[in-house]
Amino acid sequence: MQDTSKQYDDVISQCRSLFINKMKDYGSAWRILRLPSLTDQIFIKAQRIRGLQQNSERKVDEGEVSEFIGIINYCTMALVQLDKGVVEQPDLDLDEATSLYDEKVSVTKQLMMDKNHDYGEAWRDMRVSSLTDLILQKLLRVKQIEDNAGKTIVSEGIDANYQDMINYSVFALIHLNEDKK
Repeated sequence: MQDTSKQYDDVISQCRSLFINKMKDYGSAWRILRLPSLTDQIFIKAQRIRGLQQNSERKVDEGEVSEFIGIINYCTMALVQLDKGVVEQPDLDLDEATSLYDEKVSVTKQLMMDKNHDYGEAWRDMRVSSLTDLILQKLLRVKQIEDNAGKTIVSEGIDANYQDMINYSVFALIHLNEDKK
C-alpha cells in the first residue's frame, strides 16, 4: 500500500498544481456555483470520458487524463461548497482556497487508505472503464439526493459520494500512468 500512497500523492500533486494555476487565472469564481452546477460539471466530464472510451474517433485533442483531473478538482470544490456554502461573489484568496483544497484531499485520502486496507487494493484489478462507470453511478446518486433536497433514508450523504469519485478518479489516473510505462 506504500506505492498506492505515493502514487495517490503524485496524482493529487498534478491536480493541485492545476487548481492553483486556475485560481491565479480566475480567482475563486467557482465559489458562486451551487452544488447541482458542480455535479453537472462533473457529470459532463465523466460522460466525455465514457464517450472517449467507447468512440474510436476524437474531434477534440484532449484525452481522459485531463477529464479525470477535472473531476478530482470539481469534487474537491464541491466538498468545500458543502462546508462553506455558496456565495454571491468570490471570497477566497489563493492561500485559503489551497488550504481548503489540501484539507478536503487529506480527509479523502485517509478514507481511501482505510477502504483500501479493507478491500485489499481490489481497484488494481479493475478497468479504467469500470471506474468511469462507478463515477457515473455516483453522479446519478448525487443528482437524486440533490433532487430530494439532500435527504436520504439509509444512504451515505453527498460528501461521501464526492469523496468516492475523487478516489475512483485517482485510481483511474494511476492506471493510466502505469499503462504509459
